[in-house]
Amino acid sequence: MRELVEQRIDGAGRRGAVVTGATGAAKGRTVTVNRRESALAWLAARGLVTGRQNEAGERLRADYERAALGAPVTMRWQPRVDGGGGRGLDPGEAQVAAKRRFDGAIAAAGAGLSDILWRVVCAGEGLPASERALGWPTRSGRLVLTLALDRVADHYRLPG
Repeated sequence: MRELVEQRIDGAGRRGAVVTGATGAAKGRTVTVNRRESALAWLAARGLVTGRQNEAGERLRADYERAALGAPVTMRWQPRVDGGGGRGLDPGEAQVAAKRRFDGAIAAAGAGLSDILWRVVCAGEGLPASERALGWPTRSGRLVLTLALDRVADHYRLPG
């Protein structure tokens, strides 16, 4: 699903506030942004990460979300009491298993690589913002991210 918005962009290429107004016309430079597209999906769509790396990142993000490690953004639904809803682990066990898988994948990435991996894949930050937050040189994040994604893909035993 696409959720396109116009955002202002300054001379350094940094995005600013969402453009709103009665006319819908923006003053100055703007850029169209899809709010539903993750940073990893953006890289994959442009061929900057391989399919294996993308799959590893998506699995890591899924484990992160299943483990409920992020800040809650909605109410917590209680599990069904009628026993319906499928087979397998109960919700508590599934959450613990996802947490173990996530911790294992982050450990497999290593201390120097897990920072950018978490920021881009789990927190949804773009590479430029992650590089600035970590104090790294411009355009160094993609190389480090791809190394981290390769290690996570090995951890998840994805075919090469």
